[in-house]
Amino acid sequence: MTARWSGDWARPRVDGTAPAVDVLVPTVGRSAELATTLAGLAAQVDVDLRLVLSDQSADGDAASRPAVAAMLRVLEAQGRPVTLLTHHERLGLAEHRHFLLDHASAPTVLFLDDDVWLEPGSVRRMLDALRTLDCGFVGSAVQGLSYLADRRPHETAVFEPWSDGVEPEVVRRGTPAHDRWSLHNAANLAHVASDLGVEHGGWVPYRVAWVGACVLYDRERLESVGGFRFWPELPPEHAGEDVVAQWRVMERFGGAGIVPSGAVHLESPTTVTDRRVDAPDVVFR
Repeated sequence: MTARWSGDWARPRVDGTAPAVDVLVPTVGRSAELATTLAGLAAQVDVDLRLVLSDQSADGDAASRPAVAAMLRVLEAQGRPVTLLTHHERLGLAEHRHFLLDHASAPTVLFLDDDVWLEPGSVRRMLDALRTLDCGFVGSAVQGLSYLADRRPHETAVFEPWSDGVEPEVVRRGTPAHDRWSLHNAANLAHVASDLGVEHGGWVPYRVAWVGACVLYDRERLESVGGFRFWPELPPEHAGEDVVAQWRVMERFGGAGIVPSGAVHLESPTTVTDRRVDAPDVVFR
């Protein structure tokens, strides 16, 4: 069932069907951003989902922060299962995503960063796209709305819709497909969506280099290519682990972004300050 409305929050909960989506959120030391992310999830009232939150804060108390705790209570009152995990050992982003994936059970998994707000209906659109396109993943790339007046046609010129279904493809640094990374800068996707005139509630799939921060995978297909089990190959300080996973999925099953995105980056400073090691350069030597 979908989320219970507020008139039913105080009624005894009855276990419903298994969630269609496990939302996997890694977090560390960002309670304000996390609360905003959870508020966006609570607004996804038209889809069955479960939250799996893994906290790497030193004291592991993210769930006790008042704003975070309030949003967790809303999700539970809506009938959304919430799983709270602590994962103190800091072995890197890839290992943390591997840890989260190990705790997933739904047929689809949404890897959502802790600094992303989702427009109502976003998860439903991604799920509809994933099922319709029958590919390995669908992403809603994050947009920085402080750039809404900053049009960048030189960066959006590489936009290419998938017009006849999604096909497997190989993306590597130095290939033309890699140049698509510029699509996800600033508020480029908002401008693309506006120019396309997508009908309300609709979506258009397009070719990507990769998608960061908000990606819905077919769990079985992600795991069939190894998921994030490559993490021991990387030092704890790295970036680009999601690129590795997506390139492997794309080679076997294809992947796509969708516009409109509906995912808004909160534009807080990154917690990943050491980016000298880019995971694709190590894994795909």
